[in-house]
Amino acid sequence: MVKATRKPLEEIFGMVKGYRRVLVVGCGGCTSVCLAGGQRETLELVEDLKLCARQARVPHQYDSFTVERQCNFEFLEELEERVRNVEAVLSLACGAGVQHCAETYPATPVFPALDTMFIGVDRDVGYYEEACRTCGQCSLALSGGICTVTRCSKSLFNGPCGGTRTDGTCEVDASIPCAWKAAYDRLKGQGRLDVLTAVRPPMDWQEKGRRTFVQRGFEGRAGKGSGEGTRK
Repeated sequence: MVKATRKPLEEIFGMVKGYRRVLVVGCGGCTSVCLAGGQRETLELVEDLKLCARQARVPHQYDSFTVERQCNFEFLEELEERVRNVEAVLSLACGAGVQHCAETYPATPVFPALDTMFIGVDRDVGYYEEACRTCGQCSLALSGGICTVTRCSKSLFNGPCGGTRTDGTCEVDASIPCAWKAAYDRLKGQGRLDVLTAVRPPMDWQEKGRRTFVQRGFEGRAGKGSGEGTRK
């Protein structure tokens, strides 16, 4: 799931300081799960911004609303009446949600309140670890379910470097386990070391540069209504 964290309050306030009526929009999707952009965090940010505005002695009116997901037009449509009555929108979605909101309401400035960090897993409450680079050509079957592109400090694709420490940690940072050592150990435990002999071809960067894709089974629907998400 996408992981994000709130930008410094000073930076956020600097974006919206010049606007009197601002709608702070939370997201009930990924950023809510990682405790950065849900309803609670949205309300907290509103209170922080009000304090900043009072201290700066600038007129302000901060309203808030949290939608189910900002990466889906169906839910962004709920904002139409609210956006019409404000001068700017402050989004607590990931970068994709911010862009989709800005595309849906192009006449209104939409600002990001969060920094999108990575796609990761939950190790504990509030503690997340990057797990995927969304390369578009997943090869986890060849590395025991360990993404070496993400977890290797050098993003090595076809085996470890020559600097793995004897204790199985990375030469770049001794606190980081060597991803290829971890892959080897897991494959050995599964009796599948033979898969390491497969040489993967170079990344197809043309595929990586693709901005859209159509899920199998929806080819006939693709592109229909592609402009419906825009409000003038």
